[in-house]
Formats: sequence, structure tokens, C-alpha cells
Amino acid sequence: MTAFGEKLANANEQLKIINQPAGLPKFEEKFKQTGEDKLSARELEIFQVNIGKLCNQVCKHCHVDAGPDRSEIMTRETMKLCLDALSKSKIQIVDITGGAPEMNPNFKWFISELNKLNKHIMVRSNLTILIANGFKEYPGFLAENKVEIISSLPYYTASNTDRQRGEGVFDKSIRAIRTLNELGYGKENSGLVFNLVYNPIGAFLPPKQESLERDYKRELWNRFGLVFNNLFTITNLPISRFLDYLIESENYLSYMNRLISAFNPAAALNVMCRNTISVGWDGRLYDCDFNQMLELPISGNASKYIKDFDPNSLTNRLIVTGQHCYGCTAGAGSSCGGSTV
Repeated sequence: MTAFGEKLANANEQLKIINQPAGLPKFEEKFKQTGEDKLSARELEIFQVNIGKLCNQVCKHCHVDAGPDRSEIMTRETMKLCLDALSKSKIQIVDITGGAPEMNPNFKWFISELNKLNKHIMVRSNLTILIANGFKEYPGFLAENKVEIISSLPYYTASNTDRQRGEGVFDKSIRAIRTLNELGYGKENSGLVFNLVYNPIGAFLPPKQESLERDYKRELWNRFGLVFNNLFTITNLPISRFLDYLIESENYLSYMNRLISAFNPAAALNVMCRNTISVGWDGRLYDCDFNQMLELPISGNASKYIKDFDPNSLTNRLIVTGQHCYGCTAGAGSSCGGSTV
């Protein structure tokens, strides 16, 4: 254990650790290498909403710190506010996250209401929930509603996946993917999009997205006869459980230096916070999902709560940044949609 201390219990403690090490260049100064003085938002295109931190898994890399013991759940009333905001905006993409978002008791209702607004709906599913008791009809429901599914699969072997996500998760994930494939997910011309996500298991950057996608497609087909559409590589940000891991393994400073040395101005110009708004389970608004977990509210006079949602106030707002932002700007970049350059 390093001098940084014990497990980090809350966002304030995480921020103290992230901002503590001396000698590391501030992200705000590094960003100026892009030719822009400040990181600011553009027109909103993606409405990302976390509908709860309850989950049936406890993954080691989870930046949400989700699990079976979490009680934070978005209410139907807050969902209605989200629907009202979307009905008054030009945003066409709704990205639903958790936890396991399927565990929110109003999940199906929310999906059905979003479909009435003719929005493109994406759900970030952990796969195993789709074959759990009480949820086995969900794959069919998602298919009927043409919902795009995005799921984490750390690797195409059991040992690496179970190391990150828990014993037996790989086999359950394979069963869930087979169920989705049988419904048409991941197959050409089916209209049912199924994408996978790769997160590194250790303190290193992901490999090139294109080459890793080829490996995944070859191995999952040869080993299991399974298919998917795209693979997204996402860098682990130094927050929450992954920050705990970095501290316990005494890799925090070396990992930060790795991210900083790999800073890519082109990636920094395409970070997801520029066209995305993140809605917390309680209706608070954030620049991104990571700022949400660090409880870093939107700056300035922009809308702070979904009940006050105003797209005009959120366009061109200054993005709240910090040292954790190096994770999205290293190498080929990282976003909820994979690499950015």
C-alpha cells in the first residue's frame, strides 16, 4: 500500500488523489497544444443517462462503482423529465447506462417511451443480466424495439475476462451473446446492432482498435460461432475502482505518466464531452459520465438539472476538466464509442 492511503470512499477523496501528485502537467495547460485555449462543448448530439448504479456484477475496472448493494435508482418521475427534455431538443441518440440499466424497474417503460420519440436508443448491457432469472425476456424486448446493445467483453478467453469481471462471467457472457445472435443481433442486414467493448485489464493503454476488432471477430467465430458488429477500445480512467487498483498496486504515478506522455492533441479535440450531456440517476447534469462519478457539476450558467434542461445554455459551455481527462486523450483517444482518431 502506498502513502496515498486506504480505499477511496467518495468523490472528494478521489479528487484529492487525482490532483495530489506534484510535477505532473495540468491537463488544462496540456490541452493548449491543440491550438484551442479552453475545452468547450459543441452542439449536443448524444443524451447519455445513467438510470441507476444497481448491478448484478462487481467488476474491478468499474468507474461507476456499481454492484448489488447500490440503491441509487432513477425514478419514473426523473425519466419523464428526460423524455420532456428530449422532446424539445434535436438530440437523436440516447445512450442508457448503469449499473445494469435493465435492473431499473422502469427500464422497459423508459425504452418504450423513447421509441415513441423516434430516438436511436443504445443500451450498455453487461450481458450476464440478459440470461439471469427475471430478465430472460429482455433480449427479445430489446430486439423488438430495435435497441442497439453495447457490452463489455474484456477478452475472448475466460481467464482474462473473469479476472476483471468475476468468476464464471465469461461463460455467461458467451451464452448471452449466443442468445442475441439467435435474435439477429450482430448479423448483417438484421438492423440489430451489437457492439463489444474492450477495457485493458491492467495499467496500460488499449491496442489499436481495428486490429483488436479483427482478432475478436476471428476468435469468437472460430471458438464459439459468434458474431458482433464493432469493437470499441476504451481506456481505463484513474477513478473509482480502477484508481483503487492503481494505488494498491503502486502503479498510479507510472500510469498517469503513461497517459500524459501519450497525450494526443487530435484525440483531445474529439473528446465525447464536446457533443454529449450526461444525466445522473438523480437528474443532475454533467459534462461526461466520468465527471458524473467524480461529482463535478457543469460550470457557469448552463443547466444543472434535467428539470431545467436548456440545450442552448449547454452548447458552447466550458467543459470541467481535470487530470483524469488524460485518459480520454491518450493515444488514439477514448470515448464511449471507442477511439476518437
